[in-house]
Amino acid sequence: MRVKSFVVYMLLCADGSFYIGSTTDLDVRIAWHDEATDPFCYTFSRLPVLLVWSETFSDWSEALTRERQVKGWSRAKELALVEGDWGEIQRLARPKTGRSTKAGPK
Repeated sequence: MRVKSFVVYMLLCADGSFYIGSTTDLDVRIAWHDEATDPFCYTFSRLPVLLVWSETFSDWSEALTRERQVKGWSRAKELALVEGDWGEIQRLARPKTGRSTKAGPK
């Protein structure tokens, strides 16, 4: 019996942007992006696309949580993920020092 897996993936689009998504079959999903049959899909006008990162999960909710997390990251942090630079990801995750958290004048 094959255990179902869930994949979160990142594509590099022809315009230099990233597309992040999730699927249960990565090969089929990338082929779907390459076919460009859905004009409402982000990648439709940004072909070709290249798979630059993926992570597999055994639980759908964990995959969805990871997808949402990565979608909220800065481009610099996404690039560090693609490069597998965990030190840079941690550095970028730290809060900036010297910022005031006090509200301005009313």
